[in-house]
Amino acid sequence: MIKRIILSKNYLFWTIFHVLLGVASSLSPFGLIIWFYLVVGTSFLTIIRIKNVFPFIIFITYLTSFELLARMSQTSPFIPYELGKYLLCLMLIIGVFKFGFNSYLGLIMVVLILPSIFFDLSGKVDKQGLIFNLMGPINVGLAIWFFYGKSITKIQLIKLLRISLLPLISVLSSIIFKSPSYDELEFTLGASFATSGGGGSNQVSTLLGIGIFISFLFLINKWKITGNRILDFGLFFLFGFQGLLTFSRGGIIGGVLGILVILFFIMLSAESDKRRYKLPKLGKIFVLAAILLMITFQVADNLTGGLLGLRYLGETEGTLAGTKEKSIDSITTGRFNIFMEDLELWEENLVLGVGVGASSYLRGGSQFYLSHVELSRLLSEHGILGLLYFIILMYLMIRLIKSKKPPMEKGILVALFLIAIYTTFHAAMRTYLTPWFIGLSLMEIKYPKLGSKISKKEVSKEAHQPV
Repeated sequence: MIKRIILSKNYLFWTIFHVLLGVASSLSPFGLIIWFYLVVGTSFLTIIRIKNVFPFIIFITYLTSFELLARMSQTSPFIPYELGKYLLCLMLIIGVFKFGFNSYLGLIMVVLILPSIFFDLSGKVDKQGLIFNLMGPINVGLAIWFFYGKSITKIQLIKLLRISLLPLISVLSSIIFKSPSYDELEFTLGASFATSGGGGSNQVSTLLGIGIFISFLFLINKWKITGNRILDFGLFFLFGFQGLLTFSRGGIIGGVLGILVILFFIMLSAESDKRRYKLPKLGKIFVLAAILLMITFQVADNLTGGLLGLRYLGETEGTLAGTKEKSIDSITTGRFNIFMEDLELWEENLVLGVGVGASSYLRGGSQFYLSHVELSRLLSEHGILGLLYFIILMYLMIRLIKSKKPPMEKGILVALFLIAIYTTFHAAMRTYLTPWFIGLSLMEIKYPKLGSKISKKEVSKEAHQPV
């Protein structure tokens, strides 16, 4: 089944299919459950047997991307609530043994965070709390261990991005189908659960922001999502519009960050490189996308009576009423205070921290609140070892930025890494997105006939070669 989706030229059919899958999952969880296990049943043995790593990566990407839709559709226990964590962990371990690895850095990162499992200064962390807090950073380490140095072609990268967008289209259609009539909506200066389709607004916003970023990539490079240019622009608009209506800012800012990184690398390129690699000209497409983004924000802001603009300015009900002072903590919805209290815990437990999951029980003013910033959680719960873990991440990011790659491919990989790191500062490592994006960003992209012009015929031919 995975191979059929990869090789299909009928992009519109698979787009419509995933729109309908999203609608069906809003009515009953069994449509998604059946499709999920149909894909697993028809693809798992095939991708385990073959020696080509690309279908294996596609398999992981496609299925883990259903994590949020499964939560929204309440498919548990048939599809686990934290599907991405478990599936990623299993498949990445299989991948390391099947396809080998090119660096021990990921394994070192996993080892660094294990000691804090064996003690708990709060005495209140249960097994579920351990898994909840630990699986994210473990999966990041495993993703780096598996993905680092793996090679795919540029055409395979395009296929990978396209197939990763399909489950996001299902999420988008499910949210739109579930959302009440706009006349019935009452917006406030807080996250809107009514426009999040039953999912956490922060996680929904994060995935919709990814939808904005990936659809922009396809638009600016004139790659096909649906096969119809107008429909592709429509998807770009809908990802942005529905993402803004969640009133959760982090994910949308992440998507825009990715777009800015791509534009930066294009503008930074010398004219000779722009011709050599046939980079998109920042002309009509960029202007049209920029105008569409502004229109999207304006339409959403008008629909919310101007509250959306105030939300992005960091205003709250309290700051507008004058009962609360506008501060970094109010702008970050309490995240800054949690961050600072985590640092205080680290200062008191410098070497090994307070233990996995214990920080939320030991803080003062933010007691029982989960850390939304992974860096402060690593420091407070893992101590110096958590700091070393984060230093390795920064080392990999610097290496990636300094690497020599064609501008567009480098821009995409750097954008994926930066979006992943940025996401850890507002949603920690609680979804599949951070390990997945960090892993993908560390792959090598083989550019066909580097230094020469690539004809559309050659690209088309490679795009439909067997995987």
